[in-house]
Amino acid sequence: MKLKSLFIMMLMVVSMVLPSVTTVATTTADASVKYVCTLSKTEKKAKAWIANKESGGNYRASNGRYYGKYQLTRSYLKGDYSKANQEKTADKYAHNRYGSWTRAKSHWLSYGWF
Repeated sequence: MKLKSLFIMMLMVVSMVLPSVTTVATTTADASVKYVCTLSKTEKKAKAWIANKESGGNYRASNGRYYGKYQLTRSYLKGDYSKANQEKTADKYAHNRYGSWTRAKSHWLSYGWF
């Protein structure tokens, strides 16, 4: 148990020191889930822009049935509100609905939502 606590502490310290890392890790009592973002620099910028507009970048932002950094419906997140799942689900949503984050940003600029 002490090794797991040490790992979590190290992960928190590294995430504070290296804020530009695009890997999001979530650790639970039984498992560790990691999501690695493979977007281009332009796509990452559009994604970050949308996150800022939707929630100010807050993974815990809540507005009725919308939740998290990208204000996705809770049903999309399927009860898993972890950072890794929010990132993965948002990427999938943007790709399926708009084709890319830059197109999603264009939609947001036209309609005020994503």
